[in-house]
Amino acid sequence: MCLALPVRVIEKTAADGAIVDLGGIRKAISLALVDGVEVGDYVVLHVGYALTKLDPAAAEKTLALFRASGMDEITAAEGAQ
Repeated sequence: MCLALPVRVIEKTAADGAIVDLGGIRKAISLALVDGVEVGDYVVLHVGYALTKLDPAAAEKTLALFRASGMDEITAAEGAQ
């Protein structure tokens, strides 16, 4: 099963890299597929790559749905492996 998660960029690293917050866990990802991402932006993350920028309200709504279903971002990510 494939699952893409909304994550918040907390630091930009190399030209096409970033550190994101995944439910309190920091993860290095690639921004090579998305232009114009800045610290504080939300992106949709799939297998280590940001696929698109995401509106903050939509990201928060999706994360709230995960929590309401009894899953947090970490549990959802582990289930996708």
